[in-house]
Amino acid sequence: MNSFSFAPVVAAALLLCSSCSHLRCGCCGGNRETTLFQCEPVKVEQGIASYYGGRWIGRKTANGERYQPEDLTAAHRSLPFNSVVRVTNLSNDNSVYVRINNRGPFVRGRIIDLSMEAARELDMVEDGIKRVKVEVLEPLAPTEEVFDFVQRQRS
Repeated sequence: MNSFSFAPVVAAALLLCSSCSHLRCGCCGGNRETTLFQCEPVKVEQGIASYYGGRWIGRKTANGERYQPEDLTAAHRSLPFNSVVRVTNLSNDNSVYVRINNRGPFVRGRIIDLSMEAARELDMVEDGIKRVKVEVLEPLAPTEEVFDFVQRQRS
């Protein structure tokens, strides 16, 4: 008679599930089991965010694509292009995932410039600037899947 115990297997599965980040689902019992990002951010910054639009619409960004205010994108001084960051408005806890496609901001004291749509998601359009937390995420999924998530996650 085999006396195999499932307890170590269950414990390992729970440990594995607690060490990963699944967006909009859980890896244990969720509808979707694709892991998109590592649980712990690679880097965290806090500071002032602003947004841009108006005269920038349709102009080329630093990575060569055209700025579209409805895209969930952002400008950062040093992060690599196509990095994905989670930006959280510290006054209301709204958060949004954006892809870095431009350089900036060029105003002292600001850490990120957001697209109009990202600013709307954070409820900061009226104020223009907000104190935010920026978390740089390490993708685990293919690039196309991560970018698709960023564009589809609008509320």
